[in-house]
Amino acid sequence: MPDWTEHVIWWHVYPLGFVGADTTGAEQTPTHRLRQIESWLDYLLDLGANGLALGPVFASRTHGYDTTDYFEVDPRLGDTADLEHLIIECHRRGIRVMLDGVFNHVGRDFAPLVTALADPAAAQNALFRRTPAGELAGFEGHDALVTLDHDNPAVAELVVGVMTHWLDRGIDAWRLDAAYAMPAAFWADVLPRVRDRHPELYVMGEVLHGDYAGFVAASGVDSVTQYELWQAIWHALDERNFFELDWALTRHTAFLGSFVPYTFVGNHDVTRLASQISDERHHPHALVLLLTLGGTPAIYYGDERGLRAIKEQRAGGDDAIRPAYPASPADLDPAAGAETFVLHQELIGLRRRHPWLHTATSRPLTLTNTGYVIEVTGGIHRLVVALNLGDEALPVDTDAVQRLAGTAEMRPAGFTVPAHGWAIFG
Repeated sequence: MPDWTEHVIWWHVYPLGFVGADTTGAEQTPTHRLRQIESWLDYLLDLGANGLALGPVFASRTHGYDTTDYFEVDPRLGDTADLEHLIIECHRRGIRVMLDGVFNHVGRDFAPLVTALADPAAAQNALFRRTPAGELAGFEGHDALVTLDHDNPAVAELVVGVMTHWLDRGIDAWRLDAAYAMPAAFWADVLPRVRDRHPELYVMGEVLHGDYAGFVAASGVDSVTQYELWQAIWHALDERNFFELDWALTRHTAFLGSFVPYTFVGNHDVTRLASQISDERHHPHALVLLLTLGGTPAIYYGDERGLRAIKEQRAGGDDAIRPAYPASPADLDPAAGAETFVLHQELIGLRRRHPWLHTATSRPLTLTNTGYVIEVTGGIHRLVVALNLGDEALPVDTDAVQRLAGTAEMRPAGFTVPAHGWAIFG
């Protein structure tokens, strides 16, 4: 991976929701809303992050994942000049920029698709996958999302052109939406051609489960989304079952032998962490794990303030987890989520002081349903992380001499972590 990825911590924003744009398709009035995100860049830095991971910004009909034009900014967000200005302002502050590439499927208003539907003999028909019955293949049952034919070299040319076009305009990274649905061989063809022109490019693919390391090796992406770890973190904390987390961390350590996963405890597709874990005393434990384990971490906007929201399986069921933010940080209620924000700052600061955590591995020292102590190591470096979900104090036997964060009391042969507490030692 590019050297700069060792130090990046992403703040992940879903732009259409963040700026309060309509995502039903009813309101498409051009509005320069991307400028609103600029007012949050210093907030991003104050949090401790230094990367802006943007959800879809290209022209689409509704939620952004039904692209109609890869070379135009969604008019509900503004225009190309607005995006280029945002990129410049990010780079002026040392912030990296990642765009969301929806290259598995397009919306029904995608111009080549409109041409293909109007003329069965048009060359554009070859861009789209068909079912055995000759119908356009929808993505995961959604007829509004038409799957591209990734076996067609013309699709590869299109994607190379789109990726290069926006890299030429200054972005640093691409997220590949629904990468799990596309052949790894497609990316093995596309990415070297893009990297010939932009060797410092970082590419992260959305992969839900399966052979993460195999996909990375076969496709040439730098990383994939670590959904296994996300699932294990919130589920273990909610169910008070650290054995589940320990199993996931065994696999996570194995992944780190071949690539550095993209780690998170929240994103635009899942119920908020604060709503997943019923006991709010255990919400901080998830963040402790995110920021002390190996990986490239991302903070989903709103999680840094402890927002709650539940994803629902219905039309508009994502709206609650993709809320509008105020016009600027000055409009925030200073008391709302302030403690959670400060905790993010503290733990991100600790990670900044230990950059080796990017590739660190872990092993358990203590493992019960409610008590988990792990040693996190990278070369000669070491931290000890203790998490307590129980009603009794958790003893931590360690030769570590200093509490770096959290709450603990010293004892002759180590420390004790209070009930429902956590601590990091060095």
